[in-house]
Amino acid sequence: MPDLHNPRVAVYLDFDNIVMSWYDRVHGRNSYAGDRQKIIADPAAPEIAQKLKDAMIDVGAIIDYAASFGTLVLTRAYADWSSPVNAFYRSQLVARAVDLVQLFPAAAYAKNGADIRLAVDTVEDMFRLPDLTHVVIVAGDSDYVPLAQRCKRLGRFVVGVGVAGSTAKSLAAACDQFDSYDSLPGVVPPAAAQKKTDATATVTTTGSRRRKKSDEPHPAPEAELLRRALILERERTDDEWVHLSAVKNLLKRMDPSFSEKALGHRSFSDFVKAHPDVADIDELTNIVRVRLHTAERARS
Repeated sequence: MPDLHNPRVAVYLDFDNIVMSWYDRVHGRNSYAGDRQKIIADPAAPEIAQKLKDAMIDVGAIIDYAASFGTLVLTRAYADWSSPVNAFYRSQLVARAVDLVQLFPAAAYAKNGADIRLAVDTVEDMFRLPDLTHVVIVAGDSDYVPLAQRCKRLGRFVVGVGVAGSTAKSLAAACDQFDSYDSLPGVVPPAAAQKKTDATATVTTTGSRRRKKSDEPHPAPEAELLRRALILERERTDDEWVHLSAVKNLLKRMDPSFSEKALGHRSFSDFVKAHPDVADIDELTNIVRVRLHTAERARS
């Protein structure tokens, strides 16, 4: 039986499903179907390229969320990677150690190609890796309901992730826990993303140049990593103040290459103190605790 005290997580992404669903979420219902031929013909066309950019999936947000449940044992993404839309994500996925499973665009891999291959691999992995405790399914189709139910019968904790408005209620009900991709730390909600896009395109009445996204300050990668870890640990424990050691362990699962010393800090607490706009730290007792900074709590 899986050891829940040593959680080990497998992640399966129906990548075509999540990309199309998020495109529709950002640009309106059935937008992807309406733009499909334009995307296939020339994804680099200015209008299409901008729409694809605005609806880009944050792979890191999904992987970091999955890591909050335990050690990632395997992560697989299923799609036709020869498609220009999906190929755009390949470097991002490979950088996060995601196995890319190729589904060729043949008749055998029509509508349910990813569903069937993903389900078969998941069940096989549960028997091949009996120590798996959690299965994370990133999709929205009701076709995955039997898979979620089977995983639960085999003693695994099933987590679902799908785009709001494009996820079958039956799939959410079949999981032990289901979260919207929209709500994951680091993901910009569609309405906010659109406002930001409109703002960057605004020309002032004085005739000054257009503002660009590149003109706006961006948080350092390590600060954003800390912010995500604090949000995820707070949601896991349902406590405002969380243990510093737990945050460090989660952060290391999210990014195994993380090192506070490589960033010039003697300890992890020094690293946290270097980001007062992200985190508050409490060292009044033997157990050091940390929480998301007030302004960040309002954002999240």
